[in-house]
Amino acid sequence: MSPDPEATSDIIEAVDRAEDAADRAEESAELASEAAAAAEAADPHGAAQADEFGQQGEPFEKRNPFYLGFVGGLGALSAWFLFEAITGIGSVLLLVIVSLFLAAGLNPSVMFLERRGLRRSWACAAVIVAALGAVALFVVAIVPVITDQVAALSDKVPGWLDDLERNKKVQELNDEYDVIDKIKDYVADGDFVSGLFGGALGFGLKILSALFNAFIVIVLTLYFLASLETTKNALYRLAPASRRDRVSKLGDRVIINIGGYVSGAFIVALCAGITSLVFLFVVGLGEYAVALAFVVALLDVIPMIGATIGAVVVTAIAFATDVNAGIACIIFYVIYQQVENYVIYPRVMKKSVDVPGAVTVIAALVGTALLGIVGALLAIPTAAALLLISREVVVKRQDQR
Repeated sequence: MSPDPEATSDIIEAVDRAEDAADRAEESAELASEAAAAAEAADPHGAAQADEFGQQGEPFEKRNPFYLGFVGGLGALSAWFLFEAITGIGSVLLLVIVSLFLAAGLNPSVMFLERRGLRRSWACAAVIVAALGAVALFVVAIVPVITDQVAALSDKVPGWLDDLERNKKVQELNDEYDVIDKIKDYVADGDFVSGLFGGALGFGLKILSALFNAFIVIVLTLYFLASLETTKNALYRLAPASRRDRVSKLGDRVIINIGGYVSGAFIVALCAGITSLVFLFVVGLGEYAVALAFVVALLDVIPMIGATIGAVVVTAIAFATDVNAGIACIIFYVIYQQVENYVIYPRVMKKSVDVPGAVTVIAALVGTALLGIVGALLAIPTAAALLLISREVVVKRQDQR
């Protein structure tokens, strides 16, 4: 059966009308969009509204140069105020950082006692009592000996300078610059130590300041050690829930590494001090052995240069006492530093820090430039923490792209 021509014509007309209606609707939509865009351009923040106080004005144009300059000036002043505030409390921040590192260094001992079944509160109390007992024992037993030996060294310095002055070259330099005579008078004066700090009053103030800072560090270390787990968990909760587990693991690893480094540095310094003490008694410098061994142990904590400085100090005093003892000191410390650098230090630090040699040197130089000796002490564990975060976060994220 053939289709009806009239029906076909009606269908075609209906389709045409539908297409025309669609075109008109599209044009209306475009016109409405253009009108809305024009209205937004004329009043980007919405039409001004009227209230009981009259017609509201248009908001301030944020692209106005005056607005940009005013807001920029406020930002610069705020940044400068924050910088001044941080600079003003820099000494306090330094004490807090040192206390945190000491707490991290004592934390491995607390964890060791926890693994043996002791509650953390009791473990912290045991470690704190042991640490304070060690400090008290050192003050009572060692400090008087060191004081007496330092006094003995001071008494011997003028005689050593007299022996040095007999050298022709040294005598020529002394005749020209009068150096040895000035050193001799300075050392012979009873107040030469206090003179280093600006007189008796300045020396007393320095001692009080050092004792106060030591007390603050001890108190803060005790607080940080007791609340370390609570503080860690509070900081970890600041991370998003999806990343909190990974942040917690990385944070725990960083704290463990710092604690291992602090404990390891103490062990290495203790080895240097005990070895030097035995050697000095053997070589015939027992009169100053305790003081010099303490100096070596204290300086050995400083990365890179500490052990060398301690060796130079001991060797110089040994040469002033006896040439053979000085030569023996040179041989001993050259051998010992090789043993320490390639045997003791790697075995003690292998589980705590894994820092390349170049990074160690750069970190120590930067830390020393920023914070002096304290910066040098904190440089290597900080570099190890940054390397760990970079390796586990930045590098792995780049590998996934």
